[in-house]
Amino acid sequence: MSGDPLALYVHWPFCVSKCPYCDFNSHVRASIDQDSWRDALLADLAHEARLLPGRKLTSIFFGGGTPSLMDPASVEVLISAARSHWEAADNLEITLEANPNSVEAARFAELATAGVNRLSLGLQSFDDRALAFLGRAHCAREGFRALEIAQKNFRRVSFDLIYALPGDREDSWSATLGQALSLGTGHLSPYQLTIEPGTRFASMVAKHQFEPLEPDACAALYELTDAMTSAAGMPAYEISNHARRGQESRHNLTYWRSGDYAGIGAGAHGRRLGMRTARHKKPENFLSAIARNGHGIADEAPLSAIEAADEALVMGLRLTEGIDTDAIARRFGLAEIVDWRRVERLAASGHLDRQGPRIALTAKGRLLLDHILGEIAAPVPLGSPRVLSVA
Repeated sequence: MSGDPLALYVHWPFCVSKCPYCDFNSHVRASIDQDSWRDALLADLAHEARLLPGRKLTSIFFGGGTPSLMDPASVEVLISAARSHWEAADNLEITLEANPNSVEAARFAELATAGVNRLSLGLQSFDDRALAFLGRAHCAREGFRALEIAQKNFRRVSFDLIYALPGDREDSWSATLGQALSLGTGHLSPYQLTIEPGTRFASMVAKHQFEPLEPDACAALYELTDAMTSAAGMPAYEISNHARRGQESRHNLTYWRSGDYAGIGAGAHGRRLGMRTARHKKPENFLSAIARNGHGIADEAPLSAIEAADEALVMGLRLTEGIDTDAIARRFGLAEIVDWRRVERLAASGHLDRQGPRIALTAKGRLLLDHILGEIAAPVPLGSPRVLSVA
């Protein structure tokens, strides 16, 4: 509807190298025609704008891949085009994901001038041995230097860390997390190492080249993370995201609160006007689709009421604030979205907190999110589709 909020996701699919844990849509190419990609993204953006007139743009997120490899001039042109297509909110949040490599850090000032006002930095670790294991193309010294440059150029800076690596212990992670919390950013994203199917790490684990950390040890590190970040004034507002008050990622909150977002670029997903969209993943196929159709969409399908409600349940329970089950049921024309008998049982066991129609995971429950989702989703008619997963 006219005036309704809208987020924009821009996917840049290229990386210098493929990290062994990564299952994102990223590709390594010997050369990239920046002009061709800028024009393709502008065309894809214009297609979404034609379908979504009169919306209010609340955030732009450049993700990847490694969008800090984009020409800053292209970033500026895309931001300007988005502002021309839609009215921008006064506090428009414009985030760009970046790697700490020296070459990319040198572009931070230009990216800030282009309009980016929030940087998400992929530090991943402060230890050179861990960075080598994770296949990162930077060293710890470069990471600290990149963070320093980022904090000089952007009003808001976040960075990622990966923990629960083989051999990680509570004392070593406590020291790392303590250092992270001392660095002065308002947002932090610590992610547990997950062995994703199809990645190089998955092949290595299958060959017993290394063993993932045991689940109980991972749970202990997660609980330690929750305790330390809360004590430092950066509590979790989502399963893997922590922020000082007012520093939460507004763009990601759109996802978790099931708002509309347009997704452009190779492999980008979107959700708008009751439809889910997916762009061609392979960069060459995406460019061919742009030339052929004027957009990069590979798949577009309506979400049924049950699918949309399930998505709202899955995404919303990632948030510490939880969900209003009545509001979601009304939004999608359903009688119920949860099985209240099971909700009450999980509330009694300390895994869920219930306040009237609003439910939220407790700290204990966050360790079992996938299981809880499968437990509490309301029964659906025979033959109706349902896929409940936090992946």
